[in-house]
Amino acid sequence: MPLSDTVEMLQAILGAIDEGIHVVDANGITIFYNHVASKLDGLTSEEVLGKPLLEVFPSLDRESSTLLRVIDSGESIYNQPQVYKNWKGVRVETINTTLPVRVGKRLVGAVEVAKDIGKLKELSERLVDLQAKISKPKRTKNQKDGLSFHFDDILTCSEQMDLVKDRARRAARTSSPVLIYGETGTGKELFVQSIHQASSRSSKPFIAQNCAALPSSLLESLLFGTTKGSFTGADDRPGLFELADGGTLFLDELNSMPLDLQAKLLRVLQDGQIRRIGGSQQSKVDVRVIAAVNEPPQKLVQQGLMRTDLYYRINVVSFELPPLRKRREDIHLLSNHFLEKFNQQFGMNVQAFSSEVERLFASYSWPGNVRELEHVVEAAMNMVEGTTIDMEHLPPHLLERPLGQSEAERIVPTNLLQPGAGRTLPDLLKEIEEHVIQDAMKTTEGNVLRAAKLLGIPRQTLQYKLNQRANPLN
Repeated sequence: MPLSDTVEMLQAILGAIDEGIHVVDANGITIFYNHVASKLDGLTSEEVLGKPLLEVFPSLDRESSTLLRVIDSGESIYNQPQVYKNWKGVRVETINTTLPVRVGKRLVGAVEVAKDIGKLKELSERLVDLQAKISKPKRTKNQKDGLSFHFDDILTCSEQMDLVKDRARRAARTSSPVLIYGETGTGKELFVQSIHQASSRSSKPFIAQNCAALPSSLLESLLFGTTKGSFTGADDRPGLFELADGGTLFLDELNSMPLDLQAKLLRVLQDGQIRRIGGSQQSKVDVRVIAAVNEPPQKLVQQGLMRTDLYYRINVVSFELPPLRKRREDIHLLSNHFLEKFNQQFGMNVQAFSSEVERLFASYSWPGNVRELEHVVEAAMNMVEGTTIDMEHLPPHLLERPLGQSEAERIVPTNLLQPGAGRTLPDLLKEIEEHVIQDAMKTTEGNVLRAAKLLGIPRQTLQYKLNQRANPLN
């Protein structure tokens, strides 16, 4: 392939990438500038190509420009925040990964991949400001607000859950780190807030942050704060550790935190001191850290998603919240609690669930746990017109659900699956079908339409099969 064609192909590939690509030569002259970079900077390619970088971006210098720093040092820079103004005065905020370009051993330029974080950074700073406003008022120990939960709010008749609640109450007496494991929807933050509310820190701030919600560079500045001049455009801002001083900081989905940031968190847990990004001074903070993960912690350590040293430091007190399928005795209690909750919220007077719905709730696996149960009840409340929630009011996915192992064994007895004694495959299939239909009719108390929905077949088909069973000679 001719060299000109290769160059054109390379330019087409770089131009199609959905991130800003900016390439300069060894003298800092722009030689490639794709349309995404043009959109980020608010400049046309004609205004940038062939011109010195500092001429187009006068607010930068050789130290603050990541491209020129790479040319000067020959070393790569990864995920570096940069804030600058172009020659039109437009403020731009990006996260850049900048790499040296070499031909043989000779450095001939640098390439930069930029992601726009302006809006995301603005939102994160608003979050910090909001947290600062919320954390100022001091609450008395027994004062309850709309965002806080107490142990009395954790409804259960499960012996297993009662044991977890008892251990959590005891843990509330101290300031040791806590690690909570539970599947999505099991109520981890409910426990975290309850521990905070039952502790001596209840009148101090409670701040929660999902570690999966922000890129690592923004998460770091959000947690530890920034010092003016740490990078161009940075302001003096406290981080969540400072805002939570004296109180509790809840880090959800801790395994989503990058390993290098986990190391910084470990240092805070060990010495109780933080240093703002770009700063040189250490600040003492008194914060109880409670973290949560939705996969087994030991598995996360084995997979390299959680540092071993951080695991042993934060796992001083640990709890495992059982999924709803392992505490089925709570399903009836919780479903009726949510029924009453939405009655009050919607101004309705729904009295109960039908026996079919209660049996379905009791046998369903609830992969989304308590949160899914709450949403199912809410969805049904939107559909019901009378005083009883029936099968027809439930979300379709519940009626179309695959059978769990225990349900399949209940519907199709194991002895039916054993061939022999002259029973052919068609005989086995016929017997299994009869048992499945019989169970569906029993579950729906003889309602053909609902049984057909449960089986996933047309009502006419089920009616035909029922007629065949009643009149086998027809």
